[in-house]
Amino acid sequence: MRYFTALRAGALAAVVALAPGFAHAESLRQALEQAYTNNPSILSALLNVKATAENIALAKAGMRPNVALSGKVNKVIQTGDVAAIGGDESSSYSLGLNLSQNLFDSFKTDANIEQARALTELSKYSLDSAVQNIMLAVVQAYYNVQRDTQLVQLRSDNLGFFDAQLKSAEDRLELGEGTKIEVSQARARQAQAVASYKTAVAQLQTSQASYERYVGVKPRNLSGEFDVTPLLPRSIEAAMDLADANNPALLAARAQIRVAQAGVDAANSAFGPSLSLIGNICAVGCFGGDSSVTGQSAAVSLQLSVPIYGGGALGASVRKASLQQSKTEADALAARDQIHEAVISSWSSLQNVTSQIQSAESGVAAGQAALEGVIEERDVGQKTTLDVLNAQAEVTSSREGLISARSSRMVAAFSVLSAVGRLNAVELGLSVQVHSADGYIAKVEDVWAELRTLE
Repeated sequence: MRYFTALRAGALAAVVALAPGFAHAESLRQALEQAYTNNPSILSALLNVKATAENIALAKAGMRPNVALSGKVNKVIQTGDVAAIGGDESSSYSLGLNLSQNLFDSFKTDANIEQARALTELSKYSLDSAVQNIMLAVVQAYYNVQRDTQLVQLRSDNLGFFDAQLKSAEDRLELGEGTKIEVSQARARQAQAVASYKTAVAQLQTSQASYERYVGVKPRNLSGEFDVTPLLPRSIEAAMDLADANNPALLAARAQIRVAQAGVDAANSAFGPSLSLIGNICAVGCFGGDSSVTGQSAAVSLQLSVPIYGGGALGASVRKASLQQSKTEADALAARDQIHEAVISSWSSLQNVTSQIQSAESGVAAGQAALEGVIEERDVGQKTTLDVLNAQAEVTSSREGLISARSSRMVAAFSVLSAVGRLNAVELGLSVQVHSADGYIAKVEDVWAELRTLE
């Protein structure tokens, strides 16, 4: 028995070592703020929005002039009879500006700009989805650690109870009031309690690792509740309406339709004519190698192109873009159904686990009263040690069920918020700077200069 006591003390010490700073409690709000600020997945999604927004500037470049400075130096060395007649060396050089401007491309550039904006909108919804996923993962990790910490303590107490029952059975045997069978039964239950305790410690360590992954720090004496009741919809119908309007996955699917529609417009524009302005200005060396001739020159031209036949590629591009649009519309319907399923599932889980808590609370109270009664009856010879062990197992099972149900209720509530699109920093009222690329996108929309950075 001293071995099991030492084992329990050592395991508890290991768990405490994994969670330093127990003197300071960490609330769920603090954990969410920490994850929102520092989680690399959220940062990656934010940077992806900014990178995608640059496609707008790339697309707008198609309607702006291209200007380039061009220079040329040419030296010719001749040998033989030709060199005797015209000289053995000659050189020439020139310097000028070249300009090209798209005047009309059957609105292909407009379609490309619209597609770039739609892709940027899509990436913003992807950021919102990433935030929701991380927030929900933090909630799950938080309450898993809280649940597993309570389970470790409960199973430690349970192991202590079985230690005491084994000692009592051994003492009763020595006094001639018990049997070897009762001692063996108590020892078997003690061994089961040890295995159960070890499992709880291992699960707690896993939950702590998951918490550190998402939050960025080790868990520290997690405590306190987060009141999400004001954010929860009042009915399943209201939850469905909120999900249709706010769920970022569904909004992303709709943005994907917009991307595909712009792709169809861009493909159709390939059938139309295009008109370009081409100009050049020569400032130095404009008349070949004759240095006696000086002056400048300029030329301007219009270039018209009308596609007639492209080997079937033009038609294939339009058909492909149209099919892609139809696919995105089907994907949006599938996303809507999937989100509706998530709303119903999370809502049902929340209602179910609330009922489980009420049942578990009643079960714990009744089981504890029954256990105390069985112990008293055992002491007067009306019940056996096995009856006590069974009663204790039932109480422990009820308490574990209550601990798990309370944890599951909070996770289910936040799952509802995620399904309806309310699991974000603004709705939760977190004290953080909200991640947004709107300012960067506005700069991209207006930038003309060839800047290497906008921030």
